[in-house]
Amino acid sequence: MSATWRTLRGFPAAIQLLVVNQFGVNVGFYLLLPFLAGYLADDVGLSAALIGLILGVRNLSQQGLFLLGGTAADRLGSRGVIIAGCALRTVGFGLFAVGMSLPVLLAASVLSGLAGALFNPAVRAYLAQAAPERRAEAFALFNVFASAGALVGPLLGGALLLVDFRAAALAAAGVFAVLTVAQALVLPAQPKVASGQSVLGDWRECVTDRRFLLFTLALSALYASQNQLYLVLPVQAEQVGGHPAAVAALFVVSTVATLAWQVPVTGWLQRHVARGPAIALGLAVLGGGFLLPLVSLPGPAPVRLLPVLGAALLLAVGVLVAQPFVLELIPEFARAGLTGTYFGLFYLVSGVVAAAGTAAVGRAMDSGGGATGVPAVAWLCCAALGLASAGAVWLLHRSGRLAPAPTPAAPAVAPAPAVAGEGRA
Repeated sequence: MSATWRTLRGFPAAIQLLVVNQFGVNVGFYLLLPFLAGYLADDVGLSAALIGLILGVRNLSQQGLFLLGGTAADRLGSRGVIIAGCALRTVGFGLFAVGMSLPVLLAASVLSGLAGALFNPAVRAYLAQAAPERRAEAFALFNVFASAGALVGPLLGGALLLVDFRAAALAAAGVFAVLTVAQALVLPAQPKVASGQSVLGDWRECVTDRRFLLFTLALSALYASQNQLYLVLPVQAEQVGGHPAAVAALFVVSTVATLAWQVPVTGWLQRHVARGPAIALGLAVLGGGFLLPLVSLPGPAPVRLLPVLGAALLLAVGVLVAQPFVLELIPEFARAGLTGTYFGLFYLVSGVVAAAGTAAVGRAMDSGGGATGVPAVAWLCCAALGLASAGAVWLLHRSGRLAPAPTPAAPAVAPAPAVAGEGRA
């Protein structure tokens, strides 16, 4: 962890703020979302169909609007879009705390999802612009703090549920309110660059960039694989471990690996391995990890749990190897003024593929696992997804398509006025 703090201190205050901000974003998100379905069923008394509708609306309003959020970051400036996203999530989570009618709950879902669609691409576009020479390191730090927040959030949420769900929802809204104020006060504005064309022209340029589309499709399996930490791995862990605590062990293993290894591994790979092979290596590691649960170990529950814990560990390692370089490469495909749009399209396509991949794995799980847990075909699907993605990235690297052709920069417009506290977090 000393390497993490040393690297963090070496960045400007704006990047430090956004990295710590991501910790807060995930704390606030996981304070509420893991417990929302139970609240809607037990306290509000909604049917499973209505619960699915509310959760689906939140996911659709986020995944489906990533491109819009990325374009907003380019057109309006990342700083304002980040602040607006945090403010919207404050309102959305606050509505979950105070409303029990279906219209209010749907409004809360839409606002919460729209918030994510705004600040997710905007934060990444801001980091890419603020650290052009050290993007991989900045995104490595981003992943460390995001992982820590994803671990702390459910722990705090579980404790607040001892009071009631509204306490957890209000606490989550409070976290986002603090983040909104902090960024409004101290996050510096960045120079805006005009793309020189309409919004539809921006989108047309993005979706017709064949190099970028091939890159995006090849890498979308990364996020489909990450989703298995919430589907196939927990199912197997509880089956072979015999206790819900086995599921918690998956998240502890994944988070500890990320906190301990993300920054030093990224630094080592930067010095010794090209980006394409590093990404392919990460995908191969996580894909191969899904083969471990095919091994059935005899003995007590902790021993039987080792293969699925090993899969969770290799998934975390694969992601921490590949992800910083993936995020580092995305801005290199975009000419000036389109960075947010490219991030938005990348996350839109990744979200669609992740949903399709998770659905396919779910269907494979329905073939029946019996007493041994998840069926072999589901593990093979997960492994094939990661390994095929690794192969696709390797081919793109060998063909030179991971090195985008240079594009002319658009003319810059005047920088936005500075805000109070600019330059220091």
